[in-house]
Amino acid sequence: MEKQMKIIGFIGSPHKEGNTAWIVNKILEGAKEEGAETQSFNFSDLDIKPCQGCFACHNGDGGCVISDDMQKLYDNLKDADALVLGSPTYMGQMSAQAKIFVDRLSATNHPRFYPKFKEHAAIKLILVFDQGNPDSSLFQTYYDYTKKMFQMLEFDVKDVVVVTGMRNGPAHEREELPTAMKDIGSSLALDKIRP
Repeated sequence: MEKQMKIIGFIGSPHKEGNTAWIVNKILEGAKEEGAETQSFNFSDLDIKPCQGCFACHNGDGGCVISDDMQKLYDNLKDADALVLGSPTYMGQMSAQAKIFVDRLSATNHPRFYPKFKEHAAIKLILVFDQGNPDSSLFQTYYDYTKKMFQMLEFDVKDVVVVTGMRNGPAHEREELPTAMKDIGSSLALDKIRP
């Protein structure tokens, strides 16, 4: 029996049912229709503290020493084949909520923390940004930088999705978006599973 791809979605937005949540969930819906096992986490439902820069995750064997809901996410990511990370674009970059999550991911980049991360192919990643401005190239430098950063963290970045023009109306009212987002999830689910 073929292994199901496991895809985790993380919604780095202060709005539990806003555009970012809708977009990430549509991508996961497309993946689920192709047989993937999906799960999503919303920052607003979690207690995740900022990284303290203590480097305990790199200097010891116990991993991140902060006791909060990020521990639950670490456990889920250990077995994940892919991550869909969504964030609104605030002040030309990801939200503060998404940045807290990303900073805490740095702990996974040390083999003494979660050895399983090093035993498998890189976790596939789709970065999703939504922005009010209709110009998709306006923040391209930042999006490119973010992609490079995740590649340095040894994620296999499959796509950087930018949904523009959000100040003209909510994502769920855009006729073209459901199919486009589900197609992204479908393509991710049909990609090769981590060996």
